[in-house]
Amino acid sequence: MKKWIASALLYLAIVIAGYFIYDSLFVDDQSVSVHNEEKHSATTTSKQTHNISEEAHGQHNAEKAENEINVGLAENDQKLIITMKDKSGNPVTDLEVNHEKLVHLIVVDEHLERYEHLHPKEIAPGTFEVSHQLSDRTYRAFVDIKSASLKYNVTPISFTIGNESKQEHEHASLQADKQLVQTVDGQKVTLTTTDLVINQPVTLSFKVHEATLEPYLGAMGHVVILDEKAEQYLHVHPLKEDETVFETEFSQPGIYKIWAEFQQNGKVTVYPFVIEVK
Repeated sequence: MKKWIASALLYLAIVIAGYFIYDSLFVDDQSVSVHNEEKHSATTTSKQTHNISEEAHGQHNAEKAENEINVGLAENDQKLIITMKDKSGNPVTDLEVNHEKLVHLIVVDEHLERYEHLHPKEIAPGTFEVSHQLSDRTYRAFVDIKSASLKYNVTPISFTIGNESKQEHEHASLQADKQLVQTVDGQKVTLTTTDLVINQPVTLSFKVHEATLEPYLGAMGHVVILDEKAEQYLHVHPLKEDETVFETEFSQPGIYKIWAEFQQNGKVTVYPFVIEVK
């Protein structure tokens, strides 16, 4: 009888010891696993939120992206010829239509006085061409494209037509407009903005007085912005297709020139504004 009781107690002790060993080994591991899953979920959610934020201001993220397309520009017989190649030297042929065009070519002179928004046509794989009426002067071009597979960042391309002179580079700094009102060909346009500060969304609201606007390239207007040195490029589209309200973000303080384009009676008119961002 005593032996039977001793055996029962020994068996019970083994069972209890085995339970505690199981609990310490497996339950703790489960806790760690659950904690890791929660941590991974939180990290994933954070990344998704960050990506959504990036998409809201994609034009600025492009400034930091690696450029996988080499763009060349040449002038010949009053034509601008653009070539696009990947890093292996192959022509880029997977451009996507962006606001009804494959290529938007913005050209400004060194004084930021002359402004052209052109749309070259493809004449060969990765090669586009457009006629121009630019006078002899030094210019900067911005080739705005969107590839289906390659990263691309719009950067300025300098080129000269005719003989370059030293006087061409001597010009006064831009001054911010005291009143954001412009009248071109008798048409008045007023610009109002939210606070012009860096790293915050800035709303640009244009009022085209007593005018009936027509859709232009799939929207009621287009806005191009350059800094005073023509290095930072922003091509902004309306928040809604049927409105003339735009939103952008400036990463650096300074003087910027805005060109707003609106179409009436089949004619596109450009209205320039100069602002200071602090």
